[in-house]
Amino acid sequence: MDLKNDLFKEICTERRGVDTRILKQTVTLAVEIAREGREGRKIGTLFVVGDSDAVLSNSRPLILDPLHGHPDEVKHIADPNVRETLKELAQLDGAFVVSDSGVVLSATRYIDALSDNLDLPLGLGSRHMAGASVSHRTNAVAVVVSESSMVRIFDDGELVSEITPELWMLGRYSSYLEGDPSTTRRAAEDVTVVSRTE
Repeated sequence: MDLKNDLFKEICTERRGVDTRILKQTVTLAVEIAREGREGRKIGTLFVVGDSDAVLSNSRPLILDPLHGHPDEVKHIADPNVRETLKELAQLDGAFVVSDSGVVLSATRYIDALSDNLDLPLGLGSRHMAGASVSHRTNAVAVVVSESSMVRIFDDGELVSEITPELWMLGRYSSYLEGDPSTTRRAAEDVTVVSRTE
C-alpha cells in the first residue's frame, strides 16, 4: 500500500528517535487492530516502541507475560504469525513493548504513568495517559489504539498524530489536533492522518 506508506511517512520520521521501519510496522498493525477489532468488538491497546530497557524499567507485568520465554527470532513484529498473535493478545489489558529492532519483548505490561508536566487533551483515558507519560519519560514512541477505533501517536509526552482508519468515522469523532495551525491533514484509501508538523 504505497499511499498508506506515504501517509505514515510524516509520523514515522527519524526525528522520532526510533527505527522508522519498526514504527511504520507498529502503526500499520495498530490501524489493523483499530479497523478489525476482535471477535466482533472494538478493542484498545498500547504499543511502546524503542528505548525498551527504560520502558521495561518503568513498567511491570499485569499478568504472566504470554511472550516470556519465547526466543526473539519468533517475536518480530514484521512476522505475519506474530501479528495475528498480537491481535489476539491485544484483547488483554496492558501494553506491548517493542524493541528498536522490532522484537516484541513483552505483552500485558502496566506502564507507570505520571501525569506531571503532561498536557493531555480532555476526554482521553488512562491508556492515552500511559502512552503520553512513557513517551515523556523515555525516548520511546507510544502508539495507542482507542476503543473508539482511533490511533494516536505520542512522542516526548505530546500527541503528535491521530489516525482515523475509516472514512465513515470522520463525521463521528473530532480530532484533538485539527484546527491547530501547526498540523496537516492527509488522506488516502480509507485512512486519514492528522499530524503536528515540526
